Amino acid sequence: MNSLIKTNAIRMLEKAGLAFRVVTCEVDEEDLSGIHVAQTLGLPVEQVVKTLVLKGDKTGFLVACIPVETELDLKTLAAVSGNKSCEMISVRELLPLTGYIRGGCSPVGMKKAFQTYFDETVTLFDWISVSAGVRGAQLLIDPQALIDFIGAQVADIAR
Repeated sequence: MNSLIKTNAIRMLEKAGLAFRVVTCEVDEEDLSGIHVAQTLGLPVEQVVKTLVLKGDKTGFLVACIPVETELDLKTLAAVSGNKSCEMISVRELLPLTGYIRGGCSPVGMKKAFQTYFDETVTLFDWISVSAGVRGAQLLIDPQALIDFIGAQVADIAR
């Protein structure tokens, strides 16, 4: 993958003047997990964040960003987002809804801006890694700058 890659996420962050770095790796189609990406890039798993897209029963679509080695606490996310329940959308819904594919979904630059929630642990670090918007490319960015840019909320949503 070429380091001159430009995705919607990268263009938006550049336009906003935010500091970030892009790191790339070969894509293993057999293992698209965030843990595999972290290991391939030599990044600490607790600082690599996966982007999940869900649908709440009251608010509609929403996004959760949690460390790759954790699981999303659906009940807590529902409560903090004003829903009684929320569930993951299907993989086939992801591209038409966000413009991104599984393994390359960034919290930045989706087709529409959805309410986004980051797990509170991301704020413990100077930088986190999120998808740059394509498989095999990650953004290394200050978590608070990213949260502020997206207008995200921070909550204890991972376990």
